[in-house]
Amino acid sequence: MSLSNNRLSGYIPPELGLMTGLNSLFLYENALLGTIPHSLGNISGLQILSLAANGLFSSIPDNLWSLSGLRVLNLSGNTLDGSLPQQIGNLKFFDKLDLSKNRFSGNISSILGNLQMITYLDLSKNSFDGEIPSSLDRLVISIGYMNLSYNRISGTIPKSFTNLGKLYSLDLSFNKLQGPIPEGGVFSNSSIVSLEGNPALCGAVKLGFSPCPPPSNSKSNLYLLKYILPPIVLVVLLLSCFCTRIIFRRWGKKLKLPSEDASLNTIRVISYRELVRATNNFSEANLVGRGSFSSVFKAYLDDGLITAVKVLNSENQSALRSFDAEYCVLSKIRHRNLVRIISMCSNLDFKALVLQFMPNGSLEQWLHSHNYYLDLLQRINVMVDVSLAFEYLHHYHPHVVVHRDLKPSNVLLDENMTAHVSDFGISKLFLGDSHSILSATAPGTLGYMAPEYGSTGKVSRKGDVYSYGILLLETFTRKKPTDAMFDGELSLRQWVTRAYPSAVLEIVDPDLLKESVDIQREPSSPIIVGQCLSSLIELGLSCSRDSPQKRIQMRDVVPKLQKIRNDFLSKSPRS
Repeated sequence: MSLSNNRLSGYIPPELGLMTGLNSLFLYENALLGTIPHSLGNISGLQILSLAANGLFSSIPDNLWSLSGLRVLNLSGNTLDGSLPQQIGNLKFFDKLDLSKNRFSGNISSILGNLQMITYLDLSKNSFDGEIPSSLDRLVISIGYMNLSYNRISGTIPKSFTNLGKLYSLDLSFNKLQGPIPEGGVFSNSSIVSLEGNPALCGAVKLGFSPCPPPSNSKSNLYLLKYILPPIVLVVLLLSCFCTRIIFRRWGKKLKLPSEDASLNTIRVISYRELVRATNNFSEANLVGRGSFSSVFKAYLDDGLITAVKVLNSENQSALRSFDAEYCVLSKIRHRNLVRIISMCSNLDFKALVLQFMPNGSLEQWLHSHNYYLDLLQRINVMVDVSLAFEYLHHYHPHVVVHRDLKPSNVLLDENMTAHVSDFGISKLFLGDSHSILSATAPGTLGYMAPEYGSTGKVSRKGDVYSYGILLLETFTRKKPTDAMFDGELSLRQWVTRAYPSAVLEIVDPDLLKESVDIQREPSSPIIVGQCLSSLIELGLSCSRDSPQKRIQMRDVVPKLQKIRNDFLSKSPRS
């Protein structure tokens, strides 16, 4: 019984419990309120229950865990609370459990290790605490997707997680984890594991974390910290203050302090001379790209690190504003799908940002250049990465960040083909409670720019959602919004809308359809690919609606896109 994706309101009728022969019940993405009826536990043959994205509250009825044949339970996107009961271990045939985006709390029960057939576990965006139970390593033969992000989980990451060989996605980000990151297994692949937002973790330098300190004698360390170190620190601080006072008295008129930017304390200021050496005097051979505001060079720093140096056109006032905006944003954010700022160099005549180098170039060249090709799964992965970046910027950063210029050339790919959003030159950082402003500055790139930018000048998160929707349509149709065929009244979105849903396969990139026939060699493969592409196109159209109020939010885009990917992987012969 499927009544999902409607506008059903009110309460779930308890009479549904009388349908004892029901196998599957889908009521997700409606406007249902109240509690989950206790009577649903009477449907003894129930295998799939999805009540996601409604307004349900209170706890899960205890007798729901007695449905021994239950394989899929999706209750995400409600306001349910309570803890995970021990009875959950009775569900021996569990395949998928999604309780994300609720208010569950307490420890993650070790009984989850009994779910030997589970392939998908999502407990993200709740209030779970305690440690990760080591019993989860017993899921080695089944688990492919595990998401425990955005909780309050503490302790260390179990070393045995390296044995979970079937994992294609592990997200432990934004918790309170600490200690060394296990080596090997899933933790050797940055495109699979996500650990950001756990500042007390160490090791795994490839994932962007500091090396762990070497082990030492605890007793001697305690003595050092308690009796010897404090006097030394006090003397050093007094000397530093004394010397600083003398220096500022002598040179105070010549020195200009950075304005209200604490980030300079954590980002190293690199010298112009080192940048000259690193780029071979900014030679054309090191030139990666050039725009109206800046030129980007590949650089080899003195410590051997390969970086990208973005040199601003100092004669262009807009470029100088771009530099200030980009530095302001990049110095305050950190996410695995955002280009990371490494250093900066600024004086009266020269301004440059030293950024993470992306050896696989941009999505632009992979979509529209000869001899480049991304298959369907690679394109989905790129769009998932971009959606995660914008979910963070819009909903999980302390201050809302609106990018305003999302397009394929601003999506860069690292050595593992993980996507990183770049170019924050015209972005806006909203402080306080304001989530929209009126702007008179350049709002973005034609074709990707939201309609309200041109008509009202209003800048908000919904403008980024529109650009994301256009990027999604471009990625799977391989048609630019500025293509010559889109002139007059016809736009990329209108062209796609006319084909959806009956003629989707006529407007998608033909190479994706050839791939399903030539590579997978399964009779059902074209159907699977077609279903996947249709879902992707539908999501792109939902994001790019003309009315900002009708566009979905990025925090809703992420689970939809991840579901599309998971459905494709579960049905694809190559999975």
